[in-house]
Amino acid sequence: MLRDRFGRPMAAEMAAYSSSIEVDSAMVVEDLEGSIAHARMLAEVGLVSAEEGRQLVAGLTALLEEARAGSFALDPAAEDVHMAIEEELIRRLGDVGKKLHTARSRNDQVATDVRLWLKRRLRELDRALAELLGALAARIEADGRILMPGYTHLQRGQPILLGHHLLAHAWPLVRDRQRLQQAGERLDASPLGACAMAGTPHPIDRARTAELLGFASVVENAMDAVSARDHEIEVVAACAIAMTHASRMAEELVIWSSAEWAFVRLGEAYVTTSSIMPQKANPDAAELVRGKAGRVVGDLVALLTLVKGLPLAYNRDLQEDRHSLFDAVTTTRDTLALLAGVWRSLEFRPERFAAELEGDFSLATELADLLVARGVAFREAHGAVARLVAWCEQHDRKLDQVPEEVAVACHPGLSGDLRPYLEPRAAAERRTSLGGTAWGEIERQLERLRATL
Repeated sequence: MLRDRFGRPMAAEMAAYSSSIEVDSAMVVEDLEGSIAHARMLAEVGLVSAEEGRQLVAGLTALLEEARAGSFALDPAAEDVHMAIEEELIRRLGDVGKKLHTARSRNDQVATDVRLWLKRRLRELDRALAELLGALAARIEADGRILMPGYTHLQRGQPILLGHHLLAHAWPLVRDRQRLQQAGERLDASPLGACAMAGTPHPIDRARTAELLGFASVVENAMDAVSARDHEIEVVAACAIAMTHASRMAEELVIWSSAEWAFVRLGEAYVTTSSIMPQKANPDAAELVRGKAGRVVGDLVALLTLVKGLPLAYNRDLQEDRHSLFDAVTTTRDTLALLAGVWRSLEFRPERFAAELEGDFSLATELADLLVARGVAFREAHGAVARLVAWCEQHDRKLDQVPEEVAVACHPGLSGDLRPYLEPRAAAERRTSLGGTAWGEIERQLERLRATL
């Protein structure tokens, strides 16, 4: 369609190599919406007649209805979604269809399409995050009092309540919502009317098309409008961060559901079996989340690499951005939705750690804190309890099996019955500082978490 400048058609391999019709088909609705707004504006400012504007809007609206119904098929031979729609419009309307592209370039078209696409998908991402947070909140309310070890370095640190652990997964997801909301605010500006990169001499009204399309503002500079991709990078970066949070969560579900840990049983709808070992219930959903997180991180790297050396304004390299953008956003949305189902369907084993934590070394900090409460400097208390733990290891004893004379030999302040300080649930409930693992603090945080939803 655009070969008048040349004396021969494009090489077949070049046409196939340069086509973006497959990936851009995801934006056909957005492209038609942008074209309808543009056609209405053209008629309002007198660049096409009222009747021509009516025909253009009617023709585009018919295509939009077909696209939403799934009955409008793009011509696979077209170079991109914009040309496919324009060619079809001209076929249906005749010469009036050729006026649609007045005061517009494919450069500002695609920039507009992407922002419209992103605005919708950010709402979907937000809903998916809210669903996952809701699933976590329900588990905290139902199972939050379950006792478990808290870990650092994957070594037992201190007894905690499960609700405390799950809240540590929930708050990063709240921040993910905030990041995506803020990214949405920055991308909510219309590039339409920037044309190729220098604007147009025609009396267009960019504010009007922004209003018609629901944008909060316009992109101020025409070159920036067609070449900027930082809004895409920001969204994909937020997706990559969210996917790392999802991946950490998934990793723990894989560990917790193993026979060695046996802390959780995953719902049967989210596991698979082996092709040869009939007893297996493999945590495939969680493992796939870990794998897809790596892919989304790769999408971010691909986008950053794509734009890092491009001179202003538009370059055809930018056609490749949608592959990474669409993949990152849709993969993140689908991952969050999947994890919500996983959390809703799993079962915890409430008594898994109850016996193991009795007298466990993870209670050593309780004795150090007891000494501090009795006036001992913490570093002195730390050393004394460390010696006590070393004695236990040498004599194969738990902390609640230490004779009083041994405890007093480690420090005089460890006199008396220490067993009340070595009860795991009481130890967790003593941690009442802001953000601690005591149930009262978990309830306070849960209330705040629900308020964000």
